[in-house]
Amino acid sequence: MKHAALIVNPFSSSVTESRVAEVEQALTVQLELETVRTERRGHAVELAREAARQHDAVLVFSGDGVFNEVLNGIDRDVPLGFIPGGRTNVLSRALGSPREPVAAARRIVEALATGRTRRISLGRVNDRRFGFAAGVGADAELIRRVDERRRTHDGRLPGDLVVMGLLARQLAERRGRYEPVLEVEGLGRAALVLVANGDPYTYAGPFALHLVPDASFELGLDIAAPVAVTPRSFAAGALSALRGRARPEFLSAHDVDRIDIICDAPMPLQADGEDLGDIVEAHFECERAAVSILV
Repeated sequence: MKHAALIVNPFSSSVTESRVAEVEQALTVQLELETVRTERRGHAVELAREAARQHDAVLVFSGDGVFNEVLNGIDRDVPLGFIPGGRTNVLSRALGSPREPVAAARRIVEALATGRTRRISLGRVNDRRFGFAAGVGADAELIRRVDERRRTHDGRLPGDLVVMGLLARQLAERRGRYEPVLEVEGLGRAALVLVANGDPYTYAGPFALHLVPDASFELGLDIAAPVAVTPRSFAAGALSALRGRARPEFLSAHDVDRIDIICDAPMPLQADGEDLGDIVEAHFECERAAVSILV
């Protein structure tokens, strides 16, 4: 019988003790399981590194933040399984995992028993790995506002309606306009940058947002960078994202191994929905075929 570690983030939006017990029950049908819980931000990096040295697989029941920490902690080639426990769960959804945790756990058990994995690339920005997307500018600014809202309330991520309200306030403060404030090496000046390792870039409730629609987990990185943003172009871009159509006026690149960005002034950077602070330079790299995912 195979041995697996289950890393649980008890602070994730959809993680409760009863759900943890249900997930454990689904997994232990065919696995010897060790469950460990995160206690602080960054703890999953340590837990994942240790688990990879002692188990046949590392499974994670959390949201995208701890998924990202696990990707940054893994330093051995063991298969990973993502069980959705957060608010949006972009990575697990984009990889085709069931949205219900027990169903996702059962699929992982089947995949591990049959050796069914998907080899995917990872992105890296300023030495921080990411699974699905990273950005400089407006989207990172929104993530920072969401984090600030979480810190001033119950510690959990707000719902989609609250996030939409925060986005509306952000756009209103700028009158819906973003001017060119950074340089994408080899492409030109832009207002913000979206870098994707897969598609969709994110979700708004049940709707997938295909902001960089040609991105693939099996390829290199893709980039979409609007030269400028106006209220009209924002509305058109949102509609295109829902329809899965690339914007021809955006600066773009497909299946690349490196992207270098220089900002006019410090700008916010995010990776997999995690605020990485302000930067003046962002260096993106692709790690092709980096990890195996149980699917």
